[in-house]
Amino acid sequence: MERNVLGGELQLCGTDPVTGFFRDGCCNTGEDDVGSHTICAVMTREFLDHQRSIGNDLTAAMPMYGFPGLVPGDRWCVTAVNWARAYAAGVAAPVVLAATNAAVLDLVPLVALQ
Repeated sequence: MERNVLGGELQLCGTDPVTGFFRDGCCNTGEDDVGSHTICAVMTREFLDHQRSIGNDLTAAMPMYGFPGLVPGDRWCVTAVNWARAYAAGVAAPVVLAATNAAVLDLVPLVALQ
C-alpha cells in the first residue's frame, strides 16, 4: 500500500478523467514511472498554460490514449519535475496532499507542496 505525503494511505486523485501513471485514479508509482507522476494537482489555467509553454500540453486531447485533455478544475497526477518547474515560475497548481504519493518527497519538499 502506497502512502501519501502526510503519512496516511494514498487517496484517490481523479477518475474523470482517470489519472495516474497506471490509469487507476491514484498517483501510484513504480520502476517504469520514470517521470514520477506522484503529485495530485488541481489544474488551473495558469498551470496548464505553463505546461504548454514547456512542451507538456495537458489540454490537447489524445483519443488514441483515451485522454480527453484537461481543463481547470480537473485533478491529475503530474510529474514532480514539471510541477517543480511551475512552482519555480510561480504558477504551481494546488496540491491534494492526501492523494500525493510520499515518493515525491525525494524530489520536492513538503513545504513546497503545501
